[in-house]
Amino acid sequence: MSASAKDTIKIGEINSYKTQPAFLGPYKNGMDLAVEEINKAGGINGKKVELVIRDDNSNTGDAVRAVEDLLSRDKVDVLTGTFLSHIGLAVTDYAKHKKVFFLASEPLTDKIVWEDGNRYTFRLRASTYMQVAMLVPEAVKMNKKRWALVYPNYEYGQSAVATFKKLLKEAQPDVEFVAEQATPLGKVDAANVIQALADAKPDAMFNVLFAADLAKLVRAGTQRNFFKDLSVVSLLTGEPEYLDPLGAETPEGWVVTGYPWYAIDTPEHKKFLEAYQAKFNDYPRLGTVVGYSAIKSLAAGIERAGGSTDTEDMIKAFTGLNVETPFGPITYREIDHQSTMGAYVGKLAVKDGKGIMTDIRYIDGADVQPSDEEIRKMRPAN
Repeated sequence: MSASAKDTIKIGEINSYKTQPAFLGPYKNGMDLAVEEINKAGGINGKKVELVIRDDNSNTGDAVRAVEDLLSRDKVDVLTGTFLSHIGLAVTDYAKHKKVFFLASEPLTDKIVWEDGNRYTFRLRASTYMQVAMLVPEAVKMNKKRWALVYPNYEYGQSAVATFKKLLKEAQPDVEFVAEQATPLGKVDAANVIQALADAKPDAMFNVLFAADLAKLVRAGTQRNFFKDLSVVSLLTGEPEYLDPLGAETPEGWVVTGYPWYAIDTPEHKKFLEAYQAKFNDYPRLGTVVGYSAIKSLAAGIERAGGSTDTEDMIKAFTGLNVETPFGPITYREIDHQSTMGAYVGKLAVKDGKGIMTDIRYIDGADVQPSDEEIRKMRPAN
């Protein structure tokens, strides 16, 4: 370090870089872009920003040890990061017991802000509940009765399916869930999964698989003609990280959440896109937006706290904090510390041999929340 510690704000970031590179490579680029912009503009209250990054190996024990290392050895001022939901929950619990501020950037589980929520933890990305709530109205429009479900068998997948069942049943009481395949994360036996789903003869499917598991499912289903005449709602599938590898194999007509970077026509996004392409000579992924927005959020919070990174000052600053992001302005809600960052919903199509999203619309995260009364019942008093 050329600058002394007192002239630097150190952001400690922990994530599953080795096991989830498709998302987290672009995510790190987004953080780097944000740090560069902040430092070029004079830093935060005159202090430069420095990132200190650790890998959690997708293991909760390693994650906690890495966080302890960041705090005790690297002397970071604030904590952010995590991708997988069970890792996010482990760091959330650590933040609670050690009384340190933590901005969960990416993990989607609802528990981070509800059942396991605590005053020290805030979360940036639209949650599992929020994204499922964006998709359920589209599922209702399909007017299908027999639904199959496929998801990775850990916190994120379990949470997504539970919410989908609940919300769809409320909107369409006669719906039936005729098949359910919970697969090991990163180890899907796609041929057997497709066969089990096909045996149930569904007329619609809700998919929560992502990354390599998604690609295997799509290829196995296409080979067996399973998707013909099947209505599909699929979480995260429109994200370039997971859509790009499918190429011409992209299943057309699926309704998805995602990030159609090539079709977003807003001043905030155009500015972000131009800056990213100038720095990396590449297009951004959804991870890029999350990483960039996490650092911008921390900067906005520290500025609101008068330059302080004290835990109590950060909690106070983040409560009701407004932040400008590539998706437009967001707010960190006082009631549950969830940001109002939304997501794009659209349909998959193939253009020039690549998967794209069409018929896109942005759904504000503030519009897909349970009632305050429900949240108070779920979230601990602390």
